[in-house]
Amino acid sequence: MTIQPQTARMSVPFVDLHAQYASIESEVNLAIKKVLERGDFILGQALEQFEADFAKFIGTEFAIGVDSGMSALMLALRGLKIGPGDEVITSANTFIATALTISGVGATPVLVDVDPETYTLDLEKLERAITPKTKAIMPVHLFGHPEDMDPIMAMAKRHNLFVIEDACQSHGATYKGKTTGTFGDAAAYSFYPAKNLGAYGDGGMIVTSDPELRESIQLLRNYGQTAKYHHAVQGYNNRLDTLQAAVLKVKLQYLAGWNAARRSHADLYGQLLRGSGVELPPQMPEVEPVWHLYAIRTDHRDALRDFLAERGISTGIHYPIPIHMQPAYQDLGLKEGDFPVAERDALRMLSLPMYAELTDEQIEYVAAAIHEFGGIHGTADTRLSAD
Repeated sequence: MTIQPQTARMSVPFVDLHAQYASIESEVNLAIKKVLERGDFILGQALEQFEADFAKFIGTEFAIGVDSGMSALMLALRGLKIGPGDEVITSANTFIATALTISGVGATPVLVDVDPETYTLDLEKLERAITPKTKAIMPVHLFGHPEDMDPIMAMAKRHNLFVIEDACQSHGATYKGKTTGTFGDAAAYSFYPAKNLGAYGDGGMIVTSDPELRESIQLLRNYGQTAKYHHAVQGYNNRLDTLQAAVLKVKLQYLAGWNAARRSHADLYGQLLRGSGVELPPQMPEVEPVWHLYAIRTDHRDALRDFLAERGISTGIHYPIPIHMQPAYQDLGLKEGDFPVAERDALRMLSLPMYAELTDEQIEYVAAAIHEFGGIHGTADTRLSAD
């Protein structure tokens, strides 16, 4: 496909929530109106219905709505009785909330570097990180790309470990035909507004097929109550609002189509960016990502970001400072150089605009700008230019 020269300036937002709302406005407004009329704002009818629908979509027996993806991970850990003195292994390349949930229950996050090709867990380093204190592995389906779950599950079985999937960015992604979130003991999803399935505020979900774990998490999210003013355990207030559940129930009907659109956009980016001088996002065999983010890699990340911004193209950086280099985690005793792949990615990754309503014309404009940058800075591979 031929890359055309830049013509008129175009505005390409990083994400466009207005466009999505416009496509489902009447349905969303009606769903909200029904909740307002019923007045069941806490643990209401729409929440129960959405939980059932989401569990069916993912392929688990149960889903428990909570107030954020971070709460979902934390309550899953609490429900599995992971706490002080325990270690939980997770990725060094993820949003800090993944680690914060482990710290939040009193356990210790143990970070492992990622594979330089896939930016998912380096499996050899993962197994070497297991100690007698390890209680769980928390794989991260980063940017909507599934982890290599078969060896992770085999490793967990060998060492008698729990697996809690951080699926906060992978709503509907599949690994070998099976949906992420269905492999481990539990999985957590975020409904932050910009996610593939986003609320109009914060929200999250825990999925599991373990009835005892479901009961434990349901207690924990609602003050530990078995009945009003009867508290069996020390719980929290982590409930998903009924209004948000009503909105999400409407949007869930469209999620498969929105994910298909993102896959189409990723394919077009891949075609148009060949020979541009940037590294394209990897895709493992036998997986179907949902492309929550489309993150390229380049040694000229900051200069490219400024160049695109001058042309009306918004981008994102996920994540510029690795967890082990954050002041919040100085107590882990880690330093720069401990996770070289994650550190290098933090300097080189740039997330391009990606959302279901993105147009081919916008993608072509972004790709043309990246080729233009490569031509100016001598990074483009002319042998692989447009065909």
